[in-house]
Amino acid sequence: MARLFGFPPGYFVIRSAATSRLWDVTLDEVEDGTPVILWPEKEHSLVEGLRSPEANNQVFFIDTSGALCSRASGHAIDVEGDSIVVRHRRPVSQPYPNAYSHPLPQFSYHQETQEISVSFSCDPTYPPPGGAGSDGWQRRKYILSSVPMRRPKSLIDNASAFISATVAAPLSFFSGNVSTQPKSTPEEVFGGDIDLGEDEILEQDRGEEGEVDDSLEPHRNIRLLSIDPRGALPQGTSARKRRQWQVLALRTRSATRRSQS
Repeated sequence: MARLFGFPPGYFVIRSAATSRLWDVTLDEVEDGTPVILWPEKEHSLVEGLRSPEANNQVFFIDTSGALCSRASGHAIDVEGDSIVVRHRRPVSQPYPNAYSHPLPQFSYHQETQEISVSFSCDPTYPPPGGAGSDGWQRRKYILSSVPMRRPKSLIDNASAFISATVAAPLSFFSGNVSTQPKSTPEEVFGGDIDLGEDEILEQDRGEEGEVDDSLEPHRNIRLLSIDPRGALPQGTSARKRRQWQVLALRTRSATRRSQS
């Protein structure tokens, strides 16, 4: 009997608890390596006969081998770096495993925590043969999280930050708290080059500003978090919701209402 690893049988959608967006194969493409992102829900009905086929790139299933797959293309879902992507089945190539040819990861849904974990049967960094390999990857926990996205800073926001930094400098001199750190130039402040992208911020280093998710862009990214067993995940409400997913099975018919006696 095929194992479902916590997912429902048949087709289902996966909704982010933090953003209410659904897993979505980008632009409904079928090419190998197409990213799976978060996108606003295209079809609100969960009844098969009422849904548009154009929304099938937001529908997934577990196949008979236990692999998580996209309904639109039938291709499996794989991990590439810290992203999840569409992956074509590939022939074995030597030295096996490698970044091109390797066993698919196993996605598992945990209803108690609403987290989706990922397990690997080989080192997901695919080190070259004969290299100084490490088994540290076997002790790590891998789970999926949505990534917040801030709206781009406006000219007024950047000007305000620059003025605040300029005013703070002489005040620090009189208070005796003189910083030895190099100052940011106006070009760096206005150009935004000193900001890390949301995908470059480690989850444990995400400060209050990094929690902001106010971008008007419709998409959000999904990231694979690699958790050191000696560390702890951020337990704030926002951080926890980013790691939570609602898996909703599609139905063949509308839910019937019970008649009241």
